Amino acid sequence: MVTIQQAVSKSEIKKFVTFPFSLYKDSPYWVPPLIKGEMESFDKTKNPVFQNADAWFFLAYKEGKIVGRVAAMINWIEVNQQKLRKMRFGWFDFIDDAAVTDALIAKVQEVAIAHQMEFMEGPVGFSNLDKVGVLTEGFDHIGTMITWYNYPYYQGHYERMGFVKEKGFEENKFPNSNVDPELFKRVYVLIKKRYGLREINFTKTSEIMPWVDQMFDLFNASYAKLASFVPITPIQKTYFKKKYISFINPEYIKFIVDSSDQLIAFAIVMPSYSRALQKANGKLFPFGLIHLLRARKYSKDVIFYLIGIHPEYQNKGVTAIIFNEYYETFKIKQVETCYRTPELEENIAIKQLWKHFDPVVYKRRRTYTKML
Repeated sequence: MVTIQQAVSKSEIKKFVTFPFSLYKDSPYWVPPLIKGEMESFDKTKNPVFQNADAWFFLAYKEGKIVGRVAAMINWIEVNQQKLRKMRFGWFDFIDDAAVTDALIAKVQEVAIAHQMEFMEGPVGFSNLDKVGVLTEGFDHIGTMITWYNYPYYQGHYERMGFVKEKGFEENKFPNSNVDPELFKRVYVLIKKRYGLREINFTKTSEIMPWVDQMFDLFNASYAKLASFVPITPIQKTYFKKKYISFINPEYIKFIVDSSDQLIAFAIVMPSYSRALQKANGKLFPFGLIHLLRARKYSKDVIFYLIGIHPEYQNKGVTAIIFNEYYETFKIKQVETCYRTPELEENIAIKQLWKHFDPVVYKRRRTYTKML
């Protein structure tokens, strides 16, 4: 018999966070999160997302053992401003047992109905900066710190329970050797001159911090038209500065400004921390931090995390400047493989942007919905 308990106390939340460590202990592809960071993201006193969101964390037990988990979330900005009465759910992990998934989703549905939500969608996080999608192809590739990994049987559980595909995502990769600098070196100087633009490169994290608020404002402007986009609030900017910026090698952040030093484009690339996080196994100490610092500086694999371009400068060739800056940096760093975060499969513009690098799709994932 499966029983469901809500995780409320710190010790219960820790059980919620650490359940996948046992579920995936034999998987060479799962990348464990940092336990401390994951717990802080669920802490209502530390994560400002809870100023505009509610969350419930559930654990499934069978014969006294944890066999599944799920987080149910309501983002009230989405509900009240976008008029989407959506019950989000994520961090959905489980053994291959229909009784477990049925019981967990029943709790999500119970919370959704109690709050007059109209449909459920998952797996998703609180916002667009969180992880998204259940993996449906590419199970034999190592995960990243910014995606969820799951076993192949997950998809069957969603569809058995009556969920239908909502959004499809692709993950692409290409060897850095595929990059032909002639594709952008011919035009990037012209683009800079035509629009009075210049690039800004960094060597220290402290140099980036004065620009971060402007970067998040540009992020909101760049992605505002996307379906279900939830903007970053002012208080979240401070939180994300601490949570994300310190993880990124400052040499992998590129800014483009206009003649008035206003930020019109940015790009963030992250070194791959996958192997380092596997070695750390959820803990920074005593040796986890060393593994992460080494990866930050020496990783030969990189992940294109975000590119944001002001709407007025989109489709004007600004990416040629960005690509040129990364080409020079990657050459020095001897980067071997470039990975891209999940992108909507119908996003033709992003595919056109990368087509000259001959990327290959190596993973697919999707979110599922169910009407209530």
